Amino acid sequence: MAEHKKKKEKNFLVQGSILAIAGVITKLIGAVYRIPLMNIVGDEGMGYYNVAFSIYTVALTLTSYSLPLAVSKLVSARVATGQYKNAYKVFKGAMTFALIGGGFVALLIFLGAGFIASNIMHMDMSVYALRILAPCILVVAFLGVFRGFFQGIGSMVPTAFSQVIEQIVNAVASIAGAYFLLQMGKGIAKAKSNGSYGPAYAAAGGTVGTIAGAFCAMVFVALIFMAYKKILKRQMRRDRGHKKESYKRIYKILFLTIAPVILSATVYNISDFIDNAMFSNIMAAQGFKKSEYARLLGMFGGQYNTLINVPLSVSTALAASLIPSLVATIQTGNRRQVHNKINMVTRFNMILAIPCAAGFIVLGKPILDLLFFTQDNTKAALMLQMGAISVVFFCLSTVTNSVLQGLDDMMTPVKNAAISLAIHIAALFLMLVVFKWNIYAVVLSKIVFSGAICILNAHALRERIGYVQEQKKTFLIPTLAALIMSVVTIVIHLLVELFIGEIAATIIALLVAVLSYGAALVLLGGVTEEEILGLPKGATLVTLLRKVHLIRGEYR
Repeated sequence: MAEHKKKKEKNFLVQGSILAIAGVITKLIGAVYRIPLMNIVGDEGMGYYNVAFSIYTVALTLTSYSLPLAVSKLVSARVATGQYKNAYKVFKGAMTFALIGGGFVALLIFLGAGFIASNIMHMDMSVYALRILAPCILVVAFLGVFRGFFQGIGSMVPTAFSQVIEQIVNAVASIAGAYFLLQMGKGIAKAKSNGSYGPAYAAAGGTVGTIAGAFCAMVFVALIFMAYKKILKRQMRRDRGHKKESYKRIYKILFLTIAPVILSATVYNISDFIDNAMFSNIMAAQGFKKSEYARLLGMFGGQYNTLINVPLSVSTALAASLIPSLVATIQTGNRRQVHNKINMVTRFNMILAIPCAAGFIVLGKPILDLLFFTQDNTKAALMLQMGAISVVFFCLSTVTNSVLQGLDDMMTPVKNAAISLAIHIAALFLMLVVFKWNIYAVVLSKIVFSGAICILNAHALRERIGYVQEQKKTFLIPTLAALIMSVVTIVIHLLVELFIGEIAATIIALLVAVLSYGAALVLLGGVTEEEILGLPKGATLVTLLRKVHLIRGEYR
């Protein structure tokens, strides 16, 4: 019995690892493909693209976001007790739910795209991108049900592979679509004497990849489901002793499971939509042209967000990997072990987040010039330098949210995010209307939002389990190491730029930054030898550190 339980736990960890690896791969592909996309679409086009996406994200949150989680939870509960007929009924009921909910919202967005773009967002040229995204809401709803079903029967592989396929197709189709529709838009722009048609069509082309990727992923999981259906039919034939659930009951349970997830996801995902709507409307009221504030939003969504999201994607993966082991530790009732696990993940998050923030401050402009070579990156670089600290706050809040969820406290993160969102909206309004800080108001209000979540979550953890974050190794030493790294990086960049050129200077400075930060962190005692040994190829790394005298003694 114990051996069976151990085997089950090992399988769960393997399946979780597969999903986490797929998550990191898709996030990295997502970050990388946005660079050529931004270079094709331009600042103005990226503004239309981001406005359309902020509306699409809210629509997905209300229809599809919660479906994989809800379906997997309900299917796994029935499969665990051998209720395969009821599990299949959950799948069919969820498909009907997806068709009605996803179809209705998709139709609403498609038909109301003109009104939403012009009257709510004050960005009428985003209508083309929004119309292409609208059908994708239905496709993603179906995809979510398939993924949820496979996760419910204990297989993460279809979800993992479909995520990678989705993102690869998305990347290729987005870049190709943006390029070809930009040419079409330029022709229309000449005929109509309106230069905004080129960027608007390019933005629409960029969204083609989203629907193409989701559709290919849906076809992939649907084919796997068709193949699995033979096994499912055999399992359903063996299932004779259980009472059949009515569809009425299934819809009720589905709704009760989905509602809290929708509530929490809406609070987290609505901030971009609110930012875009507030910024566009206030800028329009202040007399700015649509193309001007579209460009500013394009810089924010294209250059700023693309770079900020790279460390955040790693943080999200680390936080997600924490939940299963944290839940298992909580079952033992050992508070010290729970505290140690939270401390470890938070520390490693900060070890990554703090140097990233420092790097954005000292090398913001050179990194942007290296990646987005077709743009004027002066304003975007200033945004990146001003908003760099939000990387630390967002990474920290991601971990604390996951910890609270792991403690089976789903509502505290939602409540804290809602309070932080209200503070964020008030701060954004003040900065835009009173101080007139333009796009920088959006950047600074994100710091307020993420900082408020960190403070509220830290208070909740202290109240709930008496946890207080260790300061020296988590924040102080990584900050000192990042300061040393910053000084070395600035000097190297200046010297190399003087003799070779800016591109070489940026690449060499980034490599030196990684090495100097790592060396400073080890010398200051930010990581122990034991912790390094726990890393992949840790023994080789320790041997190397001994050879360069960063760690004293003989490694055996």
